[in-house]
Amino acid sequence: MTDKRRLVFSMLKFLTSEMESKDLSDDAKESLEVASQCLQSAYALTLEDKHLTVSKSLDEIFKTATASEPLHKTGPPSAADKEEAERLKTEGNNLMRTEKFPDALLMYSKAIDLDGSNPVFYCNRAAAHSKMNNHHLAIEDCQRAVDMDSNYSKAYGRMGLAYSSLDKHKEAVDNFKKALELEPDNESYKSNLQIAEDKLQTMGSPGGAAGFPAGLGGLAGPGGMDLGSFLNNPALMNMATTMLQDPNMQNMMSQMMGGMGGGAGGMGGAPPQNIESLLQAGQQLAQQMQASNPELVEQLRRQMMGGNPPPGQGGNGQPPL
Repeated sequence: MTDKRRLVFSMLKFLTSEMESKDLSDDAKESLEVASQCLQSAYALTLEDKHLTVSKSLDEIFKTATASEPLHKTGPPSAADKEEAERLKTEGNNLMRTEKFPDALLMYSKAIDLDGSNPVFYCNRAAAHSKMNNHHLAIEDCQRAVDMDSNYSKAYGRMGLAYSSLDKHKEAVDNFKKALELEPDNESYKSNLQIAEDKLQTMGSPGGAAGFPAGLGGLAGPGGMDLGSFLNNPALMNMATTMLQDPNMQNMMSQMMGGMGGGAGGMGGAPPQNIESLLQAGQQLAQQMQASNPELVEQLRRQMMGGNPPPGQGGNGQPPL
């Protein structure tokens, strides 16, 4: 029992060092604190039992013991199994495009059963999990993917989106940064990183309101839309400029601004006398925007949802592999 208690004491020391790390969020540290308390209770020991200390830390012992040991994998799949797994993955991708997410999830799981060594299958299943709002499961699959391939940028990007959906913005920032290190020119990662950083800054800003990041770069609009990211996106700005040059759109905007600036009789600066007519004008404007440039509307929708991709696409705005 003494050896086991020494092992548990080493675990407690490891957990304590992790709780002091700056790399973990407060939520993660709270979970580690609970784990530490459970171990202390189960084995009737505390960190005061220094007579159980060993010469090396647990992580040093682990690294030494596993230095030449690769990740354990099941036996290599047969050629037939690999081919069938790829077919199932493709079928899953097609199902994602038609928003049949549970069916897609099943196809990816079947592919994993046949070939559990392919990180793409886990990353794609993570996308299906996210579409079904199972963000914790998405994170687990993304982590499995990067365990197998530490340079898999899409897995880091999708993990960042999953963390963002759980309002764990520090973890989201870390993953988007890693994705950008591997794929520096990916505009989606840049945009999502900016959004996550703004939200993280807001959380730590006195008097900051949710969805309204501090500073000009994180200026927020209706529904939490990050106008700073919008204004810094050349593609979105070009589409918006082109759309606003449309005479129909200009006329619609003029009518709406006229309704906001004055009521019946043209009283400048007076509020509109009929709020219902103003709302109707706004609906007409939205319909006109959708008809004239659906791509811009979709981009705006994604911006307002914190960078989440439209249905059927991968976590970085691209279809699953």
